[in-house]
Amino acid sequence: YIMLNKPEGCVTTAKDQFERKTVMDYIDIDERVYPVGRLDYDTSGLLLLTNDGDMTYKLTHPKHNYAKVYRVTVRPSVNDEMLEKMRNGIEIDGRKTAPCDINIISEEEGRVVLQFILREGRNRQIRKMCEAVGLQVARLKRISIGPVKLGMLQTGKTRRLTDNEVHKLLRSSNPATQEENK
Repeated sequence: YIMLNKPEGCVTTAKDQFERKTVMDYIDIDERVYPVGRLDYDTSGLLLLTNDGDMTYKLTHPKHNYAKVYRVTVRPSVNDEMLEKMRNGIEIDGRKTAPCDINIISEEEGRVVLQFILREGRNRQIRKMCEAVGLQVARLKRISIGPVKLGMLQTGKTRRLTDNEVHKLLRSSNPATQEENK
């Protein structure tokens, strides 16, 4: 079980047909591991890699309801109406997104930092939600998956998950235990 602080500008795949840099270029271990889910090319942050198929299923299948937390810098400014629309769900590609939590972390002239907590992971979901209400995403970073937090891990660096983190992930795959793991 490996944690990577994925940099922007690499694809979340084991091999890329266009020979772009992949997340595997940042992994230096002997075991064969695979990314758990995806982060877009221009998104940074927490990505888990493992060779445990059961864990991958638990972390990626929507029925397990894993909360993923993102720090999102948007421009220009947000208002309550924009936030409510995104919180309640936005139609993307013909389907409405699930409700999510969004909080303002900081605001300054023409720039707002938001925290999104999603329990689904559709293709470029946050970017599309923001675009739908007239916001431009300047920066997007995933900072946690369930009980596992990115913390201070440097961009492009990896570390193995602790036994405690793996245990918490396995426990929190049961939606009834997610609240107690927060």
